Amino acid sequence: MDNCKPIVTHVDTKSKLSAHDGEPMQDPSLIYRSLAGALQYLTFTEPDIVYVVQQVCLFMHAPREPHFNALNRIIRYIKGTFDHGLHLYRPTPTSLTSFTDVDWVGCPDIRRSTSGYCVYLGDNLVSWSAKRQATLSKSSAESEYRGVANVISELCWLRNLLLELHCPIRRASLVYCDTTSAVYLSCNPVQHHRTKHIEIDIHFVRDKVALDEIKVLHVPSPSQYADIFTKGLPRQLFLDFKDSLSVRPPTASTAGVC
Repeated sequence: MDNCKPIVTHVDTKSKLSAHDGEPMQDPSLIYRSLAGALQYLTFTEPDIVYVVQQVCLFMHAPREPHFNALNRIIRYIKGTFDHGLHLYRPTPTSLTSFTDVDWVGCPDIRRSTSGYCVYLGDNLVSWSAKRQATLSKSSAESEYRGVANVISELCWLRNLLLELHCPIRRASLVYCDTTSAVYLSCNPVQHHRTKHIEIDIHFVRDKVALDEIKVLHVPSPSQYADIFTKGLPRQLFLDFKDSLSVRPPTASTAGVC
């Protein structure tokens, strides 16, 4: 596909991939599986494609034609962003800030949710994830709270890592989500009967909030950067969120400067 036509966005926002749509591929090992596996390595430096790569990798065992078309669309997107990459700047590591979002029951086959998060050290993106949740959530609040618990686990690991590197984080790490019920659950000491099935996540998050290591805050949906890890977005919103991840072409070099 060296001569393919580039495309601005990497995923179709109108439909979700299903395990039962389209005809099975004749030889998935040679093309689909090797290409999808190679794209996983590219997500180390291009977090903007994490969601769609995670989606196509769900069907590695039995890929079909629509899945291969989605894979081709990723290649067309990469063709137009070949010089893009993750930019890191010399920071003053004073804070960890994260955004978490969930696409509730987004899977059309088994109705599990897809959760995603991104973590910033200062202004630098240092950790990100897009993953289908292991269990089915009965409500959007439950799935969002599981997403909050996942990113807090990552924050705890990063705080311990920075402590070992003699760069301790003194401030509480911030977690932004766009569901107010998840924010209320994180600081409400009353245990309701509808939350007993996520009791471990409830206590884990509340303990970190009580220790003043974590603060869970609400963010409006237009500023929820983690949306890029959970669903396909309209063109302009995708480009805006991609820029917030510091995924961009290299800066122009000045003549005579190394």
